[in-house]
Amino acid sequence: MLKDNYHTPDLPPLYPILYERSVRQALSEDLGRAGDITTDATVSIEDTATALIISRSPGRVAGIEVAGYAFHCLDSRLTFETRIRDGMEAEPGETLAVIRGAARPILSAERTALNFLAHLSGIATATRDIVALVAAYPVRVVCTRKTTPGLRALEKYAVRAGGGSNHRFGLDDAVLIKDNHILVAGGISEAIQRVRRQVGHMVKIEVEVETLEQLQSALSEKVDAVLLDNMPIEMLSQAVRMTNKKAMTEASGGVTAQNAEAVAATGVDLLSIGWITHSAPSLNVSLDLAVKL
Repeated sequence: MLKDNYHTPDLPPLYPILYERSVRQALSEDLGRAGDITTDATVSIEDTATALIISRSPGRVAGIEVAGYAFHCLDSRLTFETRIRDGMEAEPGETLAVIRGAARPILSAERTALNFLAHLSGIATATRDIVALVAAYPVRVVCTRKTTPGLRALEKYAVRAGGGSNHRFGLDDAVLIKDNHILVAGGISEAIQRVRRQVGHMVKIEVEVETLEQLQSALSEKVDAVLLDNMPIEMLSQAVRMTNKKAMTEASGGVTAQNAEAVAATGVDLLSIGWITHSAPSLNVSLDLAVKL
């Protein structure tokens, strides 16, 4: 039975099509050419078991259904009973899911299932912690494209499970003019004008700036957002005042748990943080066989 003593955020579902290929590829990588030779030698094909996925540390859960899919890939007859939803809090020693059925596929899918669950829950937990630090300010915590190759949709979902928001998913859904684009184009204004001649009217334009002079140039072109790159706190405050709601303001570079509140207090609209996807520590989860049926 699902626990009901925690508030579940309004988290849209993660559709299987977004993770099926990644899970199957991970299982294939693990099983190799000969399968699980250890389990096949020690466990009879007739053996059945009940297994518990248990949280060994507190955190925000993400990826529980992804873990379940790993088991079902090896045996669709296994039952996977979730005890918690993505976006909910897990306590140490808490059972997150129960798997019942043939022992061999349970053991063979264990590591792949736990890898996804631990990694995504770690991202959700890191995001949750940053969101809590800046809860007093009208600011959103957003992730970046600094994601594990092949896992971007999953990792960005985990950010949402942690209470954060997503920046662009790829190079094709929004324009972000960075320093190298500006250098090649010959200036901020020229880069923006080239973009406007190329992209559709539905595409938003953001420009990365490092100085207040660059910010003024971007604002004069009426861009949708400005990325304030690695600015000290005092300059960030000045930049927010200069922008005066004419564009979204995004603080990027060096945002940590230690300075997130100070950055949020400058009045920026967004805190852009790469490490919540590429360096968040995994949640400690394990699988224990409860009984042999």
